Amino acid sequence: MKRQPHSDLYSPLNEANLFMRQRRQQMEVRLLHQHGISNFELCQVLEVGCGTGSILADYLGYGVSGDALHGIDIRGELLIKAKHRIPHGHFICAAAQSIPYPTQYFDFVLQYTVFSSITDAVVRTKVAQEMLRVLKPNGVIVWYDFWVNPLNPDTEGIRPAEIRHLFPSCQYKFRRITLAPPLCRKLIPPCWGLATLLEYLKILNTHYLVIITAPR
Repeated sequence: MKRQPHSDLYSPLNEANLFMRQRRQQMEVRLLHQHGISNFELCQVLEVGCGTGSILADYLGYGVSGDALHGIDIRGELLIKAKHRIPHGHFICAAAQSIPYPTQYFDFVLQYTVFSSITDAVVRTKVAQEMLRVLKPNGVIVWYDFWVNPLNPDTEGIRPAEIRHLFPSCQYKFRRITLAPPLCRKLIPPCWGLATLLEYLKILNTHYLVIITAPR
């Protein structure tokens, strides 16, 4: 898996990134509520490819206890930052093809733009199998990833049909969100209203947010 180097382009202080993050969070909360989830107390949450823990910090804000947050990543230097961000969280340097947790351990498993960085179909399948293995019956996978990313040759977008193939026998709620980031960065800050309208229309949106529910 290859990732683009971090730069100010991806800074949380970049107003376009703030717009994209807040819009994603709004849809996350809406979909989770539609799924009947309004309380995260007693839930165990794992993020695959957690990086510095920014997504897990969102779930801390949603009400998950810090000691119920778990993250794995192959980049140990990022896990150090994640541990500083969430001191009570649990972080392990490990590959997602072999998740170091027991079967049916988690209520939620998260993946945010990890699968689009896995261009090997066999590895994708193995990671998906591992995510399902550690998920409790009727547990939820929260998926957020590109369906197309033409500007980055090291990624490969994933469409709904492949998501269904990776996670068979599950239930799915798909939402196409996130205005194309290059366009978003041109429109914001001067044109927040136009960016909001374009994202609402979905035509230029580049990601899918999916709630995937495991069989009972």
